[in-house]
Amino acid sequence: MTPNQTTETENAAELQPAETTTLEHTHDDHAHDHDHRHEPQATLNPELMREISVEVDADTVSKSFRHVVKKYQKLARIPGFRVGKVPESVIKNRFSKEVRQEVLEELVSERFRQAIKEQKLSPVSQPQLTNLMLADGAPLQFKAAFEIKPDIDVTGYETVHVAKPDTTLTDEEFAVELQRVMEQHGTVEPVEEDRLLIDGDWAEIEFKGEIQELAQVVGEEPAEKPAQEPITGNDVLIEVGGVNTLEAFNGALRGSKVGQEMTFEVTYPEDFGERKLAGQTVKYDVTVKAIKKKVYPEKNDEFAAELGNYDTWADFETQLREHAAGRKKDALENQARDQMVEQFIQRFQFPVPETFVQQQIDARLERGLRALAQQGMKPEDMRKLDFARLREAQRDQSVNEVKASLILDKLAEIEGIKVTEDELDRELFMASIQAREPLETMRARMTEDGSLERMREQMTREKTGTVLFEKLAQ
Repeated sequence: MTPNQTTETENAAELQPAETTTLEHTHDDHAHDHDHRHEPQATLNPELMREISVEVDADTVSKSFRHVVKKYQKLARIPGFRVGKVPESVIKNRFSKEVRQEVLEELVSERFRQAIKEQKLSPVSQPQLTNLMLADGAPLQFKAAFEIKPDIDVTGYETVHVAKPDTTLTDEEFAVELQRVMEQHGTVEPVEEDRLLIDGDWAEIEFKGEIQELAQVVGEEPAEKPAQEPITGNDVLIEVGGVNTLEAFNGALRGSKVGQEMTFEVTYPEDFGERKLAGQTVKYDVTVKAIKKKVYPEKNDEFAAELGNYDTWADFETQLREHAAGRKKDALENQARDQMVEQFIQRFQFPVPETFVQQQIDARLERGLRALAQQGMKPEDMRKLDFARLREAQRDQSVNEVKASLILDKLAEIEGIKVTEDELDRELFMASIQAREPLETMRARMTEDGSLERMREQMTREKTGTVLFEKLAQ
């Protein structure tokens, strides 16, 4: 249930409807001043919107104007006047907008906080001001609309049950893990004997391919298209019968011999990884240049020592099994926890602050754009994306992520689950190592920008999910 576990490839996929889990932004019980990229006056959820009217008496307004004007008199440097001796009338004339803005910020902020405290309200969004009237010598009046957190009733959460997965590592799964290690250390060697290619061999080939034009409707004028460069390759290795080898290549190469030339067509699936070839039919001229075989190291103590700090091959196998079992356990239990939280989301219905939803959409899009940039997308191409459509595509999942976070926050409160300072310090230490930033420098920066508190919040949600899983899983 941790957004931080999402890979960059998955992040790119977030620009389509995708899956994640919990909310990433902090939501303190006060007005925020975050700079979100959605519309300046975001729509508020009517069920959670509150509006207050605020008035400040004329004397207080005048006093604030005088205070700000005096400050400008001390600091202003205007030709013809000594510093600190600029007349009040000149200040009011030259800096009228600036003075008014400072008065506004001072009085609105102060009186807004005072009003919500008196009415025991806890905004979770920037207040949207309307009917604002401010003039020296007159009362200040304005209305402020904002969202509050919903009341969440999680009565009966203890009755939610999720199946506890069998996390035992099977012999077959261990064999796959071991083969993965062997594949990483195997070498491809020439086959000296004169024989035909069989499954498991590696064919070294030279090829030239041309993308075939789609068949045209009878009577249709052929469309003029720029000539495409042929697809070529030399000394390319292809595993015959390999799981990642297209069947057209397997069928053509299986049973062939060195020096043999062949021509065949390959139709690539629509979801093929290389966009240039996806959905295309390519005619290939192929020559088999050599037959090779993958050779693996002997499974002995010497090879184990090469793999790491292992005394014997048996020692390596034992630790490999433990690590593989741990990964399987984590993966299956994370999946089960996700199912548990999904049940919470479906069972407990409540309105969701639109502010939170927009923040989460922002976070998902930002991760997706970073991933696309890392994959090579140019900024000018990003600017052509339909962001309105992309935001809408992220909405349903973002709503669920917000709901998951609010529910976990509520359950953490009920269960009394907190992250200790030691736990936070360990997480911060690991983050500093990964970022190659001095620990105390990172701590100071994250404390100042609020991200340390967000880290604590996210860790609390993860801890809550783990505690509840252990409690509710059967």
